[in-house]
Amino acid sequence: MKHPPGLKGFLLALGLLLGLLVLATGVALLGYLALEAYFAPPGWTLLLLALLVLVPGAILIGRLFPWLTDWYYFLPALSFLLVFTLYPIGLTLYLAFTDYSGAKNGFPDRSTETRVVKQEGNRLTLEEPVREALRCDPCRGEPVEVYAEGHRARAKVLEAEGSTLLLDRALPFPAAFVAKVNAFRFVGLKNFAFILSQASQALLPVFAWNVVFAGATVLLNALVGLVLGLILNNKALKLRNFYRTVLIVSWALPGVITVQVWVALLNYNFGAINRLLGVLGIYPIPWLNDPDWAKVAILLVNLWLGFPYMMTATLGALSTIPDELYEAAKVDGATPWQALWGITLPLLEKPMVPILLSSFAFNFNNFYIIYLLTGGGPAQEGRLATAQATDILISWAYKTAFSAEGQSAYGLGAAISLLIFLLTVAISLVNFRVTGALREVR
Repeated sequence: MKHPPGLKGFLLALGLLLGLLVLATGVALLGYLALEAYFAPPGWTLLLLALLVLVPGAILIGRLFPWLTDWYYFLPALSFLLVFTLYPIGLTLYLAFTDYSGAKNGFPDRSTETRVVKQEGNRLTLEEPVREALRCDPCRGEPVEVYAEGHRARAKVLEAEGSTLLLDRALPFPAAFVAKVNAFRFVGLKNFAFILSQASQALLPVFAWNVVFAGATVLLNALVGLVLGLILNNKALKLRNFYRTVLIVSWALPGVITVQVWVALLNYNFGAINRLLGVLGIYPIPWLNDPDWAKVAILLVNLWLGFPYMMTATLGALSTIPDELYEAAKVDGATPWQALWGITLPLLEKPMVPILLSSFAFNFNNFYIIYLLTGGGPAQEGRLATAQATDILISWAYKTAFSAEGQSAYGLGAAISLLIFLLTVAISLVNFRVTGALREVR
């Protein structure tokens, strides 16, 4: 595709396309909100308004920059990127600085819906006293939604006295009902201050276990995968392909199902593992009921799920090592151990380091194993109800966002997600710097 030479030309082309999409989206949203004051537009109105800006805009930019028309094939992909990647990131960043929750979700509270019996401009008379009907005291500044059939509009209360409600704007339609809006507000760094104030009960212990969980998982999986890979790489081993097939089964099966099977196997009273231990004369182990044993159970189940990946990666890396190196070492009198330490492991380092780093990043946010196996539990004394013994940062954020104190605290959950992002980036940068994974080879 054509564009001005160099990086600046590439960025110019990308910036023009993204700018066009952002402009079309912004105009569509503003137009939709303007139409809401007169009637309740259907959802497809947004798409129609966006296309009314996007198509003429694309033609105009194409005339100003003729070389850009080749890039229009990227518009669908960039649209999906904008909607499903950039928008959720931006929304999370915005909500992290608000008190958005289940009780403050920006939607009208239908339980406060009250009939309007009289309307004079921006002055409404309700069939009940305003403070009791809208459950606000004082009501000044409270946002409300006024609506009738096919129309709705939002306004703020300037004054409330008895059954009379004075709004900050006149309505372009005769109002039938009014309801208070469960508005959320910008709270600045309040969410982050709360997280830091509860650091000893949630952030620090959860983060410490998160690092241990990700690090121990990578270490155990890599060690077991390396040993099995070295064994299965031996061409003299009989039934080698059969062993490979059997050992990869745990990776091939859906993890959502197998984790549920492990929950049953690790049950304290009825699980097959504790029954087997009982036959051997060993007391039952509280795999999922004790904080320490629950962590051991998570590491073992995650080992069972993850070692086939490391084994396959090891076998792939071993296949790239020429046999001539081992033959030359054997001629020089090297033992198998010397060949392992002098040839195999050094040559495995380069291809395996990026795999180990990506595995650490994956397990640092490995939500499903925690959620399905222990649900973050069991409870531990001195910890928040949303940050229990085996919770990692991402499960803590999920529980905070969807079940904090009996309601959803999305703003607080978004703030935790933002902290997770910053911590993940910091740990990744340290890993890259220490291991030299991104260092240029000269």
